[in-house]
Amino acid sequence: MITGILNPDEGDILLDGKSITKTPMDAKRQFGYVPDNPDMFVRLKGIEYLNFIADIYQVPSEERKEKIEQLAKKFEIYDDLGSTIQSYSHGMRQKLIVISVLLHNPKNWILDEPMTGLDPKASFELKELMREHAKNGNTVFFSTHVLEVAEKLCDRVGIINRGKLIFVGTYEKLKEQFSEDGSLEELFLEITENE
Repeated sequence: MITGILNPDEGDILLDGKSITKTPMDAKRQFGYVPDNPDMFVRLKGIEYLNFIADIYQVPSEERKEKIEQLAKKFEIYDDLGSTIQSYSHGMRQKLIVISVLLHNPKNWILDEPMTGLDPKASFELKELMREHAKNGNTVFFSTHVLEVAEKLCDRVGIINRGKLIFVGTYEKLKEQFSEDGSLEELFLEITENE
């Protein structure tokens, strides 16, 4: 719903004051989105896809060239940008999608299981970028089933069980409320078992 893919059942969603229902194009300029499935535009070459996304967000030519080179080298797919996306492994496709999201430097990142398919180095690089982005006063909103990652990265966590949000707050607040000693994974299991 935040991305505008699904319509809200009720109410509205604001991204930096822009309504996803009333002014969707303005709201969508406020974020970058990594879906849980990176299988998009597979007949394009990697570089064609990145330029397509840069065109959509009107990223100037020199800036895009520099960013594409920097990010593609960081995620170790620079030499593969001339190949079609359908020839990429799942992890390479995931890296390409992540790079495309960062091209227009959105304040808000919405990432759905962003580490899936990434090799350890790329996963580390992405987590570092996420930390840096949040540290600079921006928002990183991501879903994960790897609760150890959430425990180490997140300022606030939300726990969803069977489609219902059952907790939102800091990890410290979660420990206060449920158990001082548990890891996020243990607390999650304790909370969801009682639901």
